[in-house]
Amino acid sequence: MRSRYSAFVLHLADYLLETWHESTRPRSLDFDAGTQWLGLSIRRTRAGGPQASRGVVEFSARYRSAGTDGEQHEISTFVREDGVWYYVDAL
Repeated sequence: MRSRYSAFVLHLADYLLETWHESTRPRSLDFDAGTQWLGLSIRRTRAGGPQASRGVVEFSARYRSAGTDGEQHEISTFVREDGVWYYVDAL
């Protein structure tokens, strides 16, 4: 999750798409150049770990856009395939 947040901050579309599960991966990503990401807080995790094949991460990411502060709260699902974690979807 932290690496994907950093990729959003740095607008690293290739990395984000590579770590997005093929079943839900978009063809491309667009970034809002006016959004400034201010920080990530991991609220909780479920499953995951060295032997798990699925995991859930609840997080909040703070941002500023058009002079207004906001927060994106999300519960993200990940799967591990061949030892690599992939983002699947979010609630």
